[in-house]
Amino acid sequence: MSSRVFVIAQFRPKVGKEAQLFDVLKALEPDALREQGCIQYILTRQIDHPSATRTDYPIMFNEIWADGESWAAHGRRKQIQHFFDTQVAAADGLVDDAIVTAYSDEGYDYDAPVFS
Repeated sequence: MSSRVFVIAQFRPKVGKEAQLFDVLKALEPDALREQGCIQYILTRQIDHPSATRTDYPIMFNEIWADGESWAAHGRRKQIQHFFDTQVAAADGLVDDAIVTAYSDEGYDYDAPVFS
């Protein structure tokens, strides 16, 4: 059974705040990459491309965590809590809206091998 957790954290900045929000989020990368269980933590920004559709969420973290507990521990870090308190929840923050979604790479009814 796969234990990895794949996370997409999307951010819609307030009007005129996209570049500033990107810089604030980029500052979270180095410490997150040092966390136990962090496999990938990459901040990306939306680009125009003929094969892609634009959304209202132009900034996104692509994260891979070894397991659910590693991801949960990341969310308990003071730096991450401070970001959500000051930039997402606060009225004067840079974020208009955020969507954080977690995924598994395991299919439904996966017939995983059993080890004794």
